[in-house]
Amino acid sequence: MSKAPGKNMLWGGRFTGGLDPIMVSYNESIYFDRAFYSQDIRGSIAWARGNKNRGILSEDEFSEIERGLKAVEEEWRTDKFDIKPGVDEDIHTANERRLGEIIGTNIAGKLHTGRSRNEQVATDMRLWLRDQLDNIEGFLVELLKVTASRAEAEIEHVMPGYTHLQRAQPIRWSHWMLSYGLAFANDLQRLREVKKRVNKSPLGCGALAGNPFGIDRDAMAKELGFETLIYNSMAGVADRDFVVEFMQWGSMLMIHLSRWAEDLIIYSSGEFNFVKLADAYSTGSSLMPQKKNPDSLELIRGKSGRAFGQMSGLMMTIKGIPSTYNKDLQESVEPMLDHVKTVGDSIQIATGVLSTLAIQPKNMLASLSPDMLATDLADYLVRKGVPFRETHHISGQVVALAETESTPMDKLTFEQLQSVDSRFEKDILEVFDYQKSVEMRSASGGTSKSSVLEQVKVLKAILEGQ
Repeated sequence: MSKAPGKNMLWGGRFTGGLDPIMVSYNESIYFDRAFYSQDIRGSIAWARGNKNRGILSEDEFSEIERGLKAVEEEWRTDKFDIKPGVDEDIHTANERRLGEIIGTNIAGKLHTGRSRNEQVATDMRLWLRDQLDNIEGFLVELLKVTASRAEAEIEHVMPGYTHLQRAQPIRWSHWMLSYGLAFANDLQRLREVKKRVNKSPLGCGALAGNPFGIDRDAMAKELGFETLIYNSMAGVADRDFVVEFMQWGSMLMIHLSRWAEDLIIYSSGEFNFVKLADAYSTGSSLMPQKKNPDSLELIRGKSGRAFGQMSGLMMTIKGIPSTYNKDLQESVEPMLDHVKTVGDSIQIATGVLSTLAIQPKNMLASLSPDMLATDLADYLVRKGVPFRETHHISGQVVALAETESTPMDKLTFEQLQSVDSRFEKDILEVFDYQKSVEMRSASGGTSKSSVLEQVKVLKAILEGQ
């Protein structure tokens, strides 16, 4: 079998043999970690500046390195960077190789003084993920703004609320939206917490034991926008908790998006017909011309499984490796990249669906039935001083009577109601009013207008970071 040389690798000095070509491709990460090109260059400039401040680099050497790295970054930005297969093992190797070609290897070779790729990749990943979390936060804020806006604008509309997917009690459409809106708001708060733990600098930790040249880690962290340091060098290079935690966060969000999507898939079916998706978020059937399929929502629901799998897979990879850096940790990069895209795209699709959704208030109202006011009937007698356990039984008897007579509960006569319990008075007929039912639930968290508006206020406060 032919061998590929390893002498041009950053680590190739002690190796006299070659590498199996399959091992070269198995080992390299350049075709996915090139996503970190900008972060790698920012970190390298901060590193060079730190070495210049310690007298390891002269001012002129630092200026040349900075100039060369910015030229490399421009090549990546304009898609002109030429990856050398078998040589450019990863983004760090590629950038340093190209830097040497631009400014000469004598100066470029000094860049890596005191630095390990172990700390470099950890720094790149944290910088990249921090940038992406800012974007994801923006996407989530937009979804919440649409939710709050529609909840206020469409507060009048009443629909069935469900437990066990059986019609239960009347609620406001806005109340349904906010049930997920507040879950997404909790996700937003959790995301802000995750960002704090991502935003810690491992730069200056070395391979595992720290830096021998007294480099100012705080100055580098400040230049790169990190809030604080990772204070143990072994932990700094080994930690991928920040990736796992992000993916745990993303999986939680995708749980909420998946359930939200499932409700809308049901509500958009012909049997419910509460909502209609815009054409932009639907597809047709290759066979049945009448079909309008909620593919956008089904994909959100489906991609939640992808997100969960990435999270659990990475946790299984990490759980058994010994301390500090092991090459297994390379397996944290691809799932992180894909998780960011999956979650970010899913939020944006959800926002598009919700912002263009057409509701069918008449169908929502038509799906309400008088038996859904059975609890209101029980509550009526509670207000007359009857114990709830007794009123629950009495209300059940009224439901049974309506079924026996094949008559909706609101069409039973006053005399029929009194035959069940003499404590019913003439005003009992006022109970059979869906708007009154939802307005009676005015305690915080309920489905009355005042409660819904309070929820909107809470959501907006979370958006503002309060």
